[in-house]
Amino acid sequence: MHIPKLYREEDREKILEFLKQNNFPALVSYDGEKPIATHLPVEVIEAEGGGLTILSHMSRANPQWKSFGGAEVLLIFQGAHTYISPRWYDHVNVPTWNYMMVHVYGKVRMVEGDELYALLSRLVKNHEDPAAYSLESLPQDFVQKEMNGVIGFAVDVTRIDAGYKLSQNRNDNDHENIVRELDGRGDEQSAGVAQAMKEKRSAS
Repeated sequence: MHIPKLYREEDREKILEFLKQNNFPALVSYDGEKPIATHLPVEVIEAEGGGLTILSHMSRANPQWKSFGGAEVLLIFQGAHTYISPRWYDHVNVPTWNYMMVHVYGKVRMVEGDELYALLSRLVKNHEDPAAYSLESLPQDFVQKEMNGVIGFAVDVTRIDAGYKLSQNRNDNDHENIVRELDGRGDEQSAGVAQAMKEKRSAS
């Protein structure tokens, strides 16, 4: 991903938090003829020694998993993004787009048996009240049958490219006006970009 120096995010903790908050990325691989992609829920795990692993699963019927092999794959995590009008500047300019995007690259290894069960169990617990629904509360022969229909895998991360284009190049007056206009729109994407802009400017 092309990231101008001004928009490159290097803070590891901020990037990890972003990955965890935007945990439905597109997984892109190459099947020998063309790139293919699937959007998947993921779990981000910090390993000992500073490594990073991203765990997920997909339907066994999805042929993408057969493309993994030893090649590098790409996970695209997208945050808030929105149109920025040139009317919001104090000078003549052109339209642009603000966004937060992280590309994660890594090598895939398969996850099976108890490790797959634990992965699926954590995924359910992250979104359910364990007292109301959990893998452990279901008939285990049913769970095993359903597990046979999925492929679990882990992506051991080799590199990360994080780009946050949040009007860092604008003066304080233009920056404040952009935030005010975005807050006034009332939609979730604009509000997310406005908040990120405020946090980025206050941290600089």
